[in-house]
Amino acid sequence: MATSSLPKADLTSSGRPVFLPNEIECSILSSVDLECDDIPNFPLLKSGLLILTTHRLLWLPDNNPSSSAAAAAAAVALPLSFVTHIFSTKKSVKTLFHSPRVRFQASLDPSKSVVMTAVMRGKGDTDAFLAKFWENWRARAWENDVQTQTQAQTAVGSSSVSGSGPASGSGGFYTREGAVRMVGVSGILRKEQEMWESTDKSLQEAFQDLNALMSKAKEMVILAEKMRQKLLSGSSSKSSATNDDEVGSKEEMQDWMLSVGIVSPVTKESAGALYHQQLSRQLADYVRIPLERAGGMINLIDVYCLFNRARGTELISPDDLLRACSLWEKFDVPVMLRKFDSGVMVIQNKSHSDEEVFARIKALVTNPDTLRTGISASDAAMTLGIAPGMAKEHLLTAESKGLLCRDISPDGFRFYVNLFPEISTDDVYLVKDYGIYNTWVRVASASRILGWSECRIKDPKPCLGHI
Repeated sequence: MATSSLPKADLTSSGRPVFLPNEIECSILSSVDLECDDIPNFPLLKSGLLILTTHRLLWLPDNNPSSSAAAAAAAVALPLSFVTHIFSTKKSVKTLFHSPRVRFQASLDPSKSVVMTAVMRGKGDTDAFLAKFWENWRARAWENDVQTQTQAQTAVGSSSVSGSGPASGSGGFYTREGAVRMVGVSGILRKEQEMWESTDKSLQEAFQDLNALMSKAKEMVILAEKMRQKLLSGSSSKSSATNDDEVGSKEEMQDWMLSVGIVSPVTKESAGALYHQQLSRQLADYVRIPLERAGGMINLIDVYCLFNRARGTELISPDDLLRACSLWEKFDVPVMLRKFDSGVMVIQNKSHSDEEVFARIKALVTNPDTLRTGISASDAAMTLGIAPGMAKEHLLTAESKGLLCRDISPDGFRFYVNLFPEISTDDVYLVKDYGIYNTWVRVASASRILGWSECRIKDPKPCLGHI
């Protein structure tokens, strides 16, 4: 419990609320006070974000957006199922001189009902918020979730009575939600096959006409949420998957997640003046999975394409994306926007270390096979597991640090290890018995001797190129 009377609201690493299954964000207001005179010692909830969803009313502190830990400790949630009445707003001369208010009655305790007041001190549209509050409360979306769960439990009970399955329990063939419990690799494959069949059936039915598509929208949102939960739970697990089938299944799940999209995208209609702030936080949560696949750094153009594909029809402009990324400096998020000297902009994890990348590049370029021939951006891309364009930026950055030298030819760029720091200015012909310079001299000498031997085999006459 975040307080003595209201449940705690869980937040993501960027400060966005963690939504319940099937829950969709509807409206956001800033600078809102949440008050309750009927409860003694009611917590001080001043100047925060008030977020209305289909299931809950969330209050998040906004005084210090850079402190995610403090925000998570003070965030509270009020389920709409607790609300028993919403009072209509009365227009009078008195209301013209104080901040707009939304009053509603809630049962925080089974034996006690209290009146709570949301004081809107910001510039949000209070009337529009109140209308959506009424609409979501009357829709009672949470009852549909309970009804679905009850039907699943009823199906389990009926199958047990009829003898079509074993009795319910942790060791039976049915889970608590009524699904068949899968065991072993064959069970996983069968479960994935059933998921694909169900998804394919939903898509075929949805695309018959526009009305069917709208009726199936909620099912697609539920499917996306289930996939997101499975993916996040799999990525946070401490046990590493050693089976090739498990690794392949995880990669397929990541592709599914990127294809289905975001469950509740932030829109200008729901966020209002807080659009770019909330978009920035949602983007920080979204890029976590693509960054893991890209090795900790991804091009801004690729992020723009992936993020817009995930948002479906709620597309954003390049300016909105750039502005959202620029706001990360004010928030406590694990990602950052970076601009290379060439002008290329990327998104990377804050834990991403250039020194680690430089160490891998140095190990590649000092390999005896590459000391003489050098490396290209494609060679570095294969070693680092990234795109050649990104690998070239890393090579140019390593050159600016004095680790590499570059050769430009009609064939393109080739990079070599920088030997100049090991050459003595007093005696440029001195070769020490250790170091990269000594290794390079031995490799070059061995290559020249090998070339001379090959020439002598083909032609006994002396080869001027190797004398």
